[in-house]
Amino acid sequence: QVQLVESGGRLVQAGGSVRLSCAASRTIFSINAMGWYRQAPGKERELVARITSSGSTNYADSMKGRFTISRDNAGNTVYLQMNSLKPEDTAVYYCNAVIAVRGTTYQYWGQGTQVTVSS
Repeated sequence: QVQLVESGGRLVQAGGSVRLSCAASRTIFSINAMGWYRQAPGKERELVARITSSGSTNYADSMKGRFTISRDNAGNTVYLQMNSLKPEDTAVYYCNAVIAVRGTTYQYWGQGTQVTVSS
């Protein structure tokens, strides 16, 4: 089991940058993958970016080149650096952790952090 706490969400103008943090209650190297998802009003939750325990990353197409997921190799934190923000990036951003145990996959979610991009 793991608890996730996001922080860093705020109001920002279009073109600005925000860095989100997700602190896990256990070392991130014991977690198979961690990721960021987002959910805008009236829309489904969507993947933003993901990083595996081996360091492999993948991004949603619309975020490539603007967003970067990284991790604190000394500890238990994953980051999402978001640059060149657009009003359509406005959403609640959720941290996600996937842990596989003996063939069963468990998913955990943080409480979310609001990012609002003004035009």
